[in-house]
Amino acid sequence: MTQTAKQKPLIPAYLIVGEDALKRSTVLRRLRKRLEEFGDLSFNSDTFDGETALGADIVSACNTMPFASEKRLVYVRNAEKLKKADSEELVSYLESPSSQTVLAVEAEKLAKNTRLYKAIAAVGKSAVIECVPLKKKELPHTVRSMAVSHGTTFTEGAANALVDLVGENTVRLDSEIAKIALAHRGSDPVSEHEVRSMVSRTTEATPWEFADAFAARDLKKCLKYRSEMESTSPHALIGLCTTRLREVLCAKVMAQRGNTNALAPALTEYAKIANPKAKPKQAWQVKGHATLARRFTSEELRRALISARDTERAMKSGTDPEAAFMDWVISVCTGR
Repeated sequence: MTQTAKQKPLIPAYLIVGEDALKRSTVLRRLRKRLEEFGDLSFNSDTFDGETALGADIVSACNTMPFASEKRLVYVRNAEKLKKADSEELVSYLESPSSQTVLAVEAEKLAKNTRLYKAIAAVGKSAVIECVPLKKKELPHTVRSMAVSHGTTFTEGAANALVDLVGENTVRLDSEIAKIALAHRGSDPVSEHEVRSMVSRTTEATPWEFADAFAARDLKKCLKYRSEMESTSPHALIGLCTTRLREVLCAKVMAQRGNTNALAPALTEYAKIANPKAKPKQAWQVKGHATLARRFTSEELRRALISARDTERAMKSGTDPEAAFMDWVISVCTGR
Protein backbone atom coordinates (compact mmCIF):
# COMPACT_ATOMS: atom_id res chain seq x y z
CA MET A 1 0.00 0.00 0.00
CA THR A 2 1.55 3.30 -1.05
CA GLN A 3 1.25 6.50 0.98
CA THR A 4 -0.41 9.50 -0.66
CA ALA A 5 1.62 12.67 -1.17
CA LYS A 6 -0.20 14.44 1.67
CA GLN A 7 0.17 11.63 4.19
CA LYS A 8 3.21 11.03 6.30
CA PRO A 9 4.29 7.38 6.55
CA LEU A 10 2.85 5.59 9.56
CA ILE A 11 5.32 4.97 12.37
CA PRO A 12 5.27 2.08 14.88
CA ALA A 13 3.85 4.02 17.83
CA TYR A 14 1.86 7.12 18.69
CA LEU A 15 1.04 8.83 21.97
CA ILE A 16 -2.29 10.67 21.80
CA VAL A 17 -2.28 12.81 24.92
CA GLY A 18 -4.22 15.76 26.27
CA GLU A 19 -7.39 16.78 28.07
CA ASP A 20 -9.46 17.42 24.94
CA ALA A 21 -11.34 14.13 24.61
CA LEU A 22 -12.92 15.06 21.28
CA LYS A 23 -9.53 15.77 19.73
CA ARG A 24 -8.23 12.44 21.02
CA SER A 25 -11.18 10.54 19.57
CA THR A 26 -10.81 12.39 16.25
CA VAL A 27 -7.12 11.46 16.03
CA LEU A 28 -7.93 7.82 16.78
CA ARG A 29 -10.73 7.76 14.21
CA ARG A 30 -8.42 9.13 11.53
CA LEU A 31 -5.71 6.66 12.47
CA ARG A 32 -8.14 3.74 12.22
CA LYS A 33 -9.35 5.01 8.84
CA ARG A 34 -5.79 5.04 7.52
CA LEU A 35 -5.13 1.54 8.80
CA GLU A 36 -8.35 0.24 7.25
CA GLU A 37 -6.80 1.01 3.87
CA PHE A 38 -4.35 -1.85 4.51
CA GLY A 39 -6.95 -4.48 5.40
CA ASP A 40 -9.82 -5.51 7.66
CA LEU A 41 -9.16 -4.19 11.18
CA SER A 42 -11.73 -6.54 12.71
CA PHE A 43 -9.07 -9.26 12.34
CA ASN A 44 -6.11 -6.97 12.95
CA SER A 45 -6.74 -4.90 16.05
CA ASP A 46 -6.63 -5.29 19.81
CA THR A 47 -7.80 -2.90 22.52
CA PHE A 48 -6.47 -2.70 26.08
CA ASP A 49 -7.33 -0.59 29.11
CA GLY A 50 -4.31 0.64 31.07
CA GLU A 51 -6.18 0.20 34.34
CA THR A 52 -6.36 -3.59 33.95
CA ALA A 53 -4.03 -4.55 31.09
CA LEU A 54 -0.81 -6.50 31.50
CA GLY A 55 2.22 -5.17 29.68
CA ALA A 56 3.15 -8.66 28.46
CA ASP A 57 -0.27 -9.06 26.79
CA ILE A 58 0.07 -5.71 25.03
CA VAL A 59 3.54 -6.59 23.77
CA SER A 60 2.34 -9.99 22.60
CA ALA A 61 -0.45 -8.32 20.60
CA CYS A 62 2.08 -5.91 19.08
CA ASN A 63 4.28 -8.81 17.96
CA THR A 64 1.41 -10.75 16.39
CA MET A 65 1.58 -10.97 12.61
CA PRO A 66 -1.27 -9.23 10.72
CA PHE A 67 -3.81 -11.40 8.88
CA ALA A 68 -4.44 -10.55 5.19
CA SER A 69 -3.14 -7.06 5.82
CA GLU A 70 0.12 -5.16 6.00
CA LYS A 71 -0.63 -3.54 9.37
CA ARG A 72 -2.16 -4.23 12.78
CA LEU A 73 -3.51 -1.73 15.32
CA VAL A 74 -2.94 -2.15 19.05
CA TYR A 75 -4.80 0.51 21.05
CA VAL A 76 -4.13 1.20 24.75
CA ARG A 77 -6.48 3.65 26.45
CA ASN A 78 -5.97 5.16 29.93
CA ALA A 79 -2.23 4.62 29.53
CA GLU A 80 -1.53 6.83 32.53
CA LYS A 81 -3.09 4.07 34.68
CA LEU A 82 -0.64 1.37 33.60
CA LYS A 83 1.27 -0.14 36.50
CA LYS A 84 4.99 0.60 36.46
CA ALA A 85 6.02 -2.95 35.56
CA ASP A 86 3.53 -3.05 32.68
CA SER A 87 4.63 0.36 31.44
CA GLU A 88 8.23 -0.86 31.49
CA GLU A 89 7.23 -3.78 29.24
CA LEU A 90 6.11 -1.24 26.63
CA VAL A 91 9.28 0.81 27.07
CA SER A 92 11.35 -2.30 26.33
CA TYR A 93 9.19 -3.18 23.33
CA LEU A 94 9.61 0.32 21.88
CA GLU A 95 13.37 -0.13 21.72
CA SER A 96 12.71 -2.34 18.67
CA PRO A 97 9.01 -2.15 17.75
CA SER A 98 7.35 -4.23 15.05
CA SER A 99 7.16 -2.50 11.68
CA GLN A 100 3.86 -4.28 10.99
CA THR A 101 2.04 -2.90 14.04
CA VAL A 102 0.89 0.60 14.97
CA LEU A 103 0.71 0.97 18.75
CA ALA A 104 -1.69 3.80 19.69
CA VAL A 105 -1.30 4.85 23.32
CA GLU A 106 -3.96 7.26 24.60
CA ALA A 107 -3.79 9.23 27.85
CA GLU A 108 -5.52 12.27 29.27
CA LYS A 109 -2.30 13.17 31.06
CA LEU A 110 1.17 11.66 30.85
CA ALA A 111 4.16 13.57 32.18
CA LYS A 112 6.93 14.26 29.69
CA ASN A 113 9.55 12.98 32.14
CA THR A 114 8.05 9.47 32.30
CA ARG A 115 9.94 6.66 30.59
CA LEU A 116 6.89 5.71 28.51
CA TYR A 117 6.48 9.24 27.15
CA LYS A 118 10.16 9.44 26.28
CA ALA A 119 10.17 5.99 24.67
CA ILE A 120 7.26 6.86 22.37
CA ALA A 121 8.66 10.30 21.56
CA ALA A 122 11.89 8.63 20.47
CA VAL A 123 10.04 6.62 17.80
CA GLY A 124 9.67 9.67 15.56
CA LYS A 125 9.03 13.41 15.38
CA SER A 126 5.30 12.86 14.82
CA ALA A 127 4.90 10.22 17.53
CA VAL A 128 3.42 12.51 20.19
CA ILE A 129 0.10 14.09 19.24
CA GLU A 130 -0.90 16.79 21.72
CA CYS A 131 -4.64 17.28 22.27
CA VAL A 132 -4.62 20.48 24.30
CA PRO A 133 -8.06 21.79 25.28
CA LEU A 134 -9.25 25.15 24.03
CA LYS A 135 -9.64 28.06 26.40
CA LYS A 136 -13.23 28.60 27.49
CA LYS A 137 -13.49 31.89 25.60
CA GLU A 138 -12.55 30.05 22.37
CA LEU A 139 -15.23 27.37 22.74
CA PRO A 140 -18.30 29.27 21.40
CA HIS A 141 -16.52 29.81 18.07
CA THR A 142 -15.64 26.10 18.00
CA VAL A 143 -19.24 25.16 18.82
CA ARG A 144 -20.45 27.12 15.79
CA SER A 145 -17.91 25.32 13.59
CA MET A 146 -18.92 21.95 15.02
CA ALA A 147 -22.58 22.74 14.32
CA VAL A 148 -21.82 23.17 10.61
CA SER A 149 -20.33 19.66 10.52
CA HIS A 150 -23.69 18.41 11.87
CA GLY A 151 -25.60 20.19 9.12
CA THR A 152 -26.88 23.20 11.07
CA THR A 153 -25.81 26.63 12.32
CA PHE A 154 -25.85 28.27 15.75
CA THR A 155 -26.28 31.93 16.65
CA GLU A 156 -23.59 33.42 18.85
CA GLY A 157 -26.01 33.42 21.79
CA ALA A 158 -26.84 29.75 21.22
CA ALA A 159 -23.17 28.79 21.19
CA ASN A 160 -22.50 30.73 24.41
CA ALA A 161 -25.54 29.15 26.05
CA LEU A 162 -24.42 25.62 25.16
CA VAL A 163 -20.96 26.18 26.66
CA ASP A 164 -22.60 27.67 29.76
CA LEU A 165 -24.88 24.65 30.20
CA VAL A 166 -22.58 21.80 29.19
CA GLY A 167 -19.13 23.06 30.13
CA GLU A 168 -15.80 22.59 28.40
CA ASN A 169 -15.90 18.88 27.59
CA THR A 170 -15.83 18.87 23.79
CA VAL A 171 -17.23 15.33 23.52
CA ARG A 172 -20.33 16.37 25.47
CA LEU A 173 -20.61 19.56 23.43
CA ASP A 174 -20.44 17.59 20.19
CA SER A 175 -23.04 15.11 21.44
CA GLU A 176 -25.46 17.89 22.41
CA ILE A 177 -24.94 19.66 19.08
CA ALA A 178 -25.79 16.42 17.27
CA LYS A 179 -29.04 16.05 19.27
CA ILE A 180 -30.04 19.66 18.67
CA ALA A 181 -29.28 19.36 14.94
CA LEU A 182 -31.58 16.33 14.67
CA ALA A 183 -34.43 18.11 16.46
CA HIS A 184 -34.01 21.50 14.77
CA ARG A 185 -36.51 22.35 12.06
CA GLY A 186 -36.20 24.96 9.34
CA SER A 187 -33.24 26.78 7.84
CA ASP A 188 -32.84 29.46 10.52
CA PRO A 189 -29.89 29.14 12.91
CA VAL A 190 -30.43 27.44 16.26
CA SER A 191 -31.32 30.13 18.80
CA GLU A 192 -30.29 30.59 22.43
CA HIS A 193 -33.88 29.92 23.54
CA GLU A 194 -33.89 26.63 21.63
CA VAL A 195 -30.65 25.53 23.28
CA ARG A 196 -31.85 26.38 26.79
CA SER A 197 -35.16 24.61 26.23
CA MET A 198 -33.50 21.40 24.98
CA VAL A 199 -30.29 21.10 27.03
CA SER A 200 -30.10 20.42 30.75
CA ARG A 201 -27.31 21.92 32.81
CA THR A 202 -24.56 19.35 33.37
CA THR A 203 -21.83 21.61 34.74
CA GLU A 204 -21.38 23.87 37.73
CA ALA A 205 -19.80 27.29 37.80
CA THR A 206 -16.34 27.10 39.38
CA PRO A 207 -15.34 28.86 42.61
CA TRP A 208 -12.75 30.80 40.62
CA GLU A 209 -15.41 32.14 38.25
CA PHE A 210 -17.35 33.33 41.28
CA ALA A 211 -14.26 34.93 42.84
CA ASP A 212 -13.46 36.72 39.57
CA ALA A 213 -16.99 38.13 39.35
CA PHE A 214 -16.87 39.14 43.01
CA ALA A 215 -13.55 40.97 42.63
CA ALA A 216 -15.00 42.75 39.58
CA ARG A 217 -18.01 43.79 41.74
CA ASP A 218 -20.33 42.17 39.21
CA LEU A 219 -23.28 41.25 41.41
CA LYS A 220 -25.39 39.91 38.52
CA LYS A 221 -22.71 37.33 37.66
CA CYS A 222 -22.18 36.48 41.33
CA LEU A 223 -25.88 35.66 41.74
CA LYS A 224 -25.90 33.65 38.52
CA TYR A 225 -22.79 31.65 39.39
CA ARG A 226 -23.94 31.00 42.95
CA SER A 227 -27.16 29.46 41.62
CA GLU A 228 -25.00 27.06 39.60
CA MET A 229 -22.74 25.88 42.45
CA GLU A 230 -24.59 23.22 44.42
CA SER A 231 -21.47 21.45 45.67
CA THR A 232 -19.46 24.49 46.88
CA SER A 233 -20.04 25.66 50.44
CA PRO A 234 -20.23 29.35 51.43
CA HIS A 235 -17.39 28.67 53.90
CA ALA A 236 -15.06 27.73 51.03
CA LEU A 237 -16.18 30.69 48.92
CA ILE A 238 -15.71 33.35 51.57
CA GLY A 239 -12.13 32.18 52.09
CA LEU A 240 -11.42 32.36 48.37
CA CYS A 241 -13.08 35.77 48.03
CA THR A 242 -11.19 37.16 51.03
CA THR A 243 -7.91 35.99 49.51
CA ARG A 244 -8.85 37.72 46.25
CA LEU A 245 -9.62 40.96 48.15
CA ARG A 246 -6.18 40.85 49.79
CA GLU A 247 -4.59 40.38 46.36
CA VAL A 248 -6.53 43.35 44.98
CA LEU A 249 -5.49 45.47 47.97
CA CYS A 250 -1.87 44.53 47.36
CA ALA A 251 -2.29 45.46 43.68
CA LYS A 252 -3.67 48.85 44.70
CA VAL A 253 -0.70 49.53 46.97
CA MET A 254 1.74 48.48 44.24
CA ALA A 255 -0.01 50.74 41.73
CA GLN A 256 0.21 53.68 44.12
CA ARG A 257 3.94 53.03 44.39
CA GLY A 258 4.26 52.72 40.61
CA ASN A 259 5.64 49.19 40.91
CA THR A 260 3.00 46.89 39.38
CA ASN A 261 5.64 44.51 37.99
CA ALA A 262 6.46 43.39 41.53
CA LEU A 263 2.91 42.21 42.24
CA ALA A 264 3.40 38.50 41.46
CA PRO A 265 6.57 38.14 43.62
CA ALA A 266 4.91 40.10 46.43
CA LEU A 267 1.82 37.88 46.42
CA THR A 268 4.04 34.79 46.34
CA GLU A 269 5.87 35.91 49.47
CA TYR A 270 2.57 36.73 51.15
CA ALA A 271 1.13 33.30 50.33
CA LYS A 272 4.22 31.53 51.69
CA ILE A 273 3.72 33.14 55.10
CA ALA A 274 0.58 31.01 55.50
CA ASN A 275 1.77 28.07 53.41
CA PRO A 276 5.51 27.59 52.82
CA LYS A 277 4.71 25.14 50.00
CA ALA A 278 2.50 27.62 48.10
CA LYS A 279 3.20 27.74 44.36
CA PRO A 280 4.73 30.96 43.03
CA LYS A 281 2.28 33.40 41.47
CA GLN A 282 2.88 33.98 37.78
CA ALA A 283 2.55 37.37 36.09
CA TRP A 284 -0.31 36.14 33.87
CA GLN A 285 -2.31 35.13 36.95
CA VAL A 286 -2.41 38.70 38.26
CA LYS A 287 -2.41 40.73 35.05
CA GLY A 288 -6.01 41.85 35.64
CA HIS A 289 -5.56 42.77 39.30
CA ALA A 290 -4.63 46.40 38.61
CA THR A 291 -7.92 46.87 36.74
CA LEU A 292 -9.83 45.24 39.61
CA ALA A 293 -8.07 47.50 42.11
CA ARG A 294 -9.43 50.57 40.35
CA ARG A 295 -12.97 49.40 41.12
CA PHE A 296 -12.38 49.88 44.86
CA THR A 297 -11.13 52.66 47.06
CA SER A 298 -8.60 51.71 49.72
CA GLU A 299 -11.22 52.35 52.37
CA GLU A 300 -13.74 50.06 50.63
CA LEU A 301 -11.19 47.25 50.55
CA ARG A 302 -10.38 47.77 54.23
CA ARG A 303 -14.09 47.68 55.17
CA ALA A 304 -14.66 44.59 52.99
CA LEU A 305 -11.90 42.66 54.76
CA ILE A 306 -13.15 43.68 58.20
CA SER A 307 -16.71 42.70 57.32
CA ALA A 308 -15.41 39.36 55.93
CA ARG A 309 -13.97 38.61 59.37
CA ASP A 310 -17.28 39.49 61.04
CA THR A 311 -19.26 37.45 58.50
CA GLU A 312 -17.10 34.36 59.04
CA ARG A 313 -17.67 34.63 62.77
CA ALA A 314 -21.42 34.89 62.24
CA MET A 315 -21.40 31.91 59.86
CA LYS A 316 -19.73 29.81 62.54
CA SER A 317 -21.97 30.91 65.41
CA GLY A 318 -25.52 30.05 64.37
CA THR A 319 -26.35 32.48 61.57
CA ASP A 320 -27.44 30.82 58.33
CA PRO A 321 -24.08 30.52 56.47
CA GLU A 322 -25.52 30.99 52.97
CA ALA A 323 -27.58 34.03 53.91
CA ALA A 324 -24.70 35.65 55.79
CA PHE A 325 -22.27 35.02 52.94
CA MET A 326 -24.58 36.40 50.24
CA ASP A 327 -25.40 39.47 52.35
CA TRP A 328 -21.66 40.14 52.53
CA VAL A 329 -21.21 39.61 48.79
CA ILE A 330 -24.04 42.03 48.04
CA SER A 331 -22.64 44.64 50.40
CA VAL A 332 -19.15 44.46 48.88
CA CYS A 333 -20.38 44.48 45.28
CA THR A 334 -22.78 47.37 45.79
CA GLY A 335 -20.70 49.35 48.28
CA ARG A 336 -23.60 49.59 50.72
